[in-house]
Parts: sequence; structure tokens; C-alpha cells
Amino acid sequence: MILIKLLEMTTRFFGAIAALLIIPLVGALIIEVFSRHVLGSPTAWAFEISYMVMGTLFVLGMANALRLKQHVSVDLLTMKMPVKLAAGIRAIFYIMLLPILIWLTWELAHYFYEAYESGERSGRSAWNPIIWPIYFTWFLGFLLLVLQLIAELLKAIMTIFSNKEDDFA
Repeated sequence: MILIKLLEMTTRFFGAIAALLIIPLVGALIIEVFSRHVLGSPTAWAFEISYMVMGTLFVLGMANALRLKQHVSVDLLTMKMPVKLAAGIRAIFYIMLLPILIWLTWELAHYFYEAYESGERSGRSAWNPIIWPIYFTWFLGFLLLVLQLIAELLKAIMTIFSNKEDDFA
């Protein structure tokens, strides 16, 4: 199905971006450790950069983790079930989770907008950066998770109604 491929291509793209964020995260931490322990002068920005980049990495990677079936799950029972029954159980849980994730995404869009409009700053360090970019990544990460959840739901439905005994996942 083209929609599933398009959604998963988007998820895969942002998952790759999340993986690449390891590089600036490690770089910032190395600079901070060197500056603090060798130069005796800690940076004003490394703490905030590290939690912002780590948060971005986490939320942008959530959807890709779902696509790759890397989220924690208890498959003890579903591994023994017929494929269609297991897909039905997944579909039920996806349907239950979808409204909650849509609501969270909506609220995160409001957080982002309000922080952007007000010019809100972090207040956690002397650097005190604007905070709306991190709120935007939270919104984007949950939006990607909603889209990937829809793709997973469609795959489960296709498995239920297919004539094959294999899983579309």
C-alpha cells in the first residue's frame, strides 16, 4: 500500500536524522569535559545543548522504533497465537492509543506556538536560549509517532483481512 510506504519512508528519514544527532551530542559533551577539566572553565551552553539534542533524538526516534518493532512489548502470548488474532489484538491497542497520542500532539503544538509567540527562554543556565525549537521537535516527534501508528494499524488491518497467513508488518 502506497500510504504505508510513504509514512514509513518519512519515519525512516527522521529516524536517520535522529541517529545523526548522536554526533553533535557527543561533540558537545567532549567539549564540556575538556573545557571543565583541562581548561578549568565550564561552558555556559553544553548542559542545555545536551538535553535539547538528547530530547530531540529521543522524540524523533520514537516512530522509527515503532516501525522497527523496538518498543518494549510482551509477546509471550501473541507469539503462540495465529497471525490474524495477534494482528487483531495489535489493532485494538493501536485504536486505543491513537486518540491519546493525537491529543498529546495537539497539546504539544500549543506549547510550541505559545513559546514561539512569547519568546520563552529556558531559564536553566546563563546561556538561557529560546525554548520553542525544542517544543517544535517534541511536537514533530509525536506527530511522526501518530503517523507511524496509523501505518501499523493499517498493516494490522491488512493482515486481518488478507487471505495469506503471513504478517504485513
